Amino acid sequence: MSDETGGRRARGGGGAARRADRTAVRQEYTRFIERNIPNLEILNEEALAIIEANAETVLAEIGVNFVDNPAALQRWRDAGADVQGERVRLPRGLARALCATAPAQFIQHARNPERNVTIGGKGLVLAPVYGPPFVRDAEGGRRYATIADFRNFVRLGQMSKHLHHSGGTVCEPTDVAVNKRHLDMLHAHMTLADKPYMGSVTERSRCVDSVEMSKILFGADFVDQNTVMTSLININSPLTFDPIMMDALEVYAAAGQACIISPFIVGGAMAPVTVAGTLTQVLAEVLAGVAYSQLIRPGAPVIFGAFVTSIDMNSGAPTFGTPEAAQITLGAGQLARRLRLPYRSAGAFCGSKLPDAQAAYESANSLNIGLMSGVNFMLHACGWLEGGLVSSYEKYVMDADQLGILHRLAAGIDMSANGQAMEAIREVGPGGHFLGCAHTQANFKDAFWRTSLLDYKPFETWEEEGARDTVALAGARVQKMLGDYQAPDLDPGIAEALADYVAQKKAAVPDAFL
Repeated sequence: MSDETGGRRARGGGGAARRADRTAVRQEYTRFIERNIPNLEILNEEALAIIEANAETVLAEIGVNFVDNPAALQRWRDAGADVQGERVRLPRGLARALCATAPAQFIQHARNPERNVTIGGKGLVLAPVYGPPFVRDAEGGRRYATIADFRNFVRLGQMSKHLHHSGGTVCEPTDVAVNKRHLDMLHAHMTLADKPYMGSVTERSRCVDSVEMSKILFGADFVDQNTVMTSLININSPLTFDPIMMDALEVYAAAGQACIISPFIVGGAMAPVTVAGTLTQVLAEVLAGVAYSQLIRPGAPVIFGAFVTSIDMNSGAPTFGTPEAAQITLGAGQLARRLRLPYRSAGAFCGSKLPDAQAAYESANSLNIGLMSGVNFMLHACGWLEGGLVSSYEKYVMDADQLGILHRLAAGIDMSANGQAMEAIREVGPGGHFLGCAHTQANFKDAFWRTSLLDYKPFETWEEEGARDTVALAGARVQKMLGDYQAPDLDPGIAEALADYVAQKKAAVPDAFL
């Protein structure tokens, strides 16, 4: 073989390798966001002091109900609260003093340590939609969710570059018995993804299963000493703590696992119609919930939650992406920071029935406000449709693509020598252009955020390729992501132990669908 032939073959092999590298399936990930921009402060010191004083008045004079929970009532008596029936009134300052033991930030561990997230401080962790009983895609339309849908959404989450968290009930798999579906959902998060996940909250034994399965995955000692789950505890607003949610809070707090203490507010129905009044109620409910978690276990990790939307006074339907919701989200962020607690709010909220312009406008308004308000944990960051009744495949990937913009905005402005670009300005001078200058050549790959979904091609090219709208592009993206999906490695012994636990638990009791 001549040197010339050998050289050509070497070059050809290199080209083939480069082509293979370009077409290889990659699972790209971004770390959770660490803000280099300031939060938007909408309330001045006087306003914050008024809201805090009013919240203390609500707790001391009006009180909160702990329904059907004698043990909780006794804990409050022992802590110095006034308990009459199921109504608990907290002396001024009691709840705030108890909240002081909750950590300002904490690490939630993933089974892949590279996916660990810090919740609190300047961080922002993005998690997908949670809770819808229905799913929608362009081909099948709106239908009840199945466990196959659930697993597909977990796979999409694993493949989504800008999602940091696998989430929890990304849809409700209605084809699995109510008393057993939590086992299949947890198993999917634990085996199909290696990002952090959420535990079940719908019944005490299901919370215990979540802890026990986590001990199989991580090791019992590790779970005893570290946070590996974050779970959603909704307050039954106004001012009511129901026994199911308190059971979940008690289990997770005792196990040292994180809980989001989150009022579920529809302004005008479950809270006052005014922003200041709603913020007062939100703060009172969160103070009581966080304080109770610290009665269970001082130092248990918790998150100040605020799920807030307004109401259409004509139809009674919830509305999203509104200025009032934005003001409440911004104000609640300030209140959370004054309590030194991590903050959960915002998401890709919309009331639209389809992933259309209404969905995009409303979701963009809510996502951007979440970034500016200092949110640390954003549930529903992608996939939410129809007021939370539907998990949409197409909207999932549309929203997940846009989350990259939050990463870029949060990074702030590069003021390094490279960011100042003085050498580029000198090189080009008056009347030139920057396309070929050395600075552009060195930075073009990362200079601008790039969508992996939206179309910026010339009209002629777009038309030749089928004149696809964003929903069609998103549908194709869903199929590609699911086709490219590769399950993360899991120790075979752990995988077998998890499967055995699920099988034994499901076999032990008959199916129940109520």
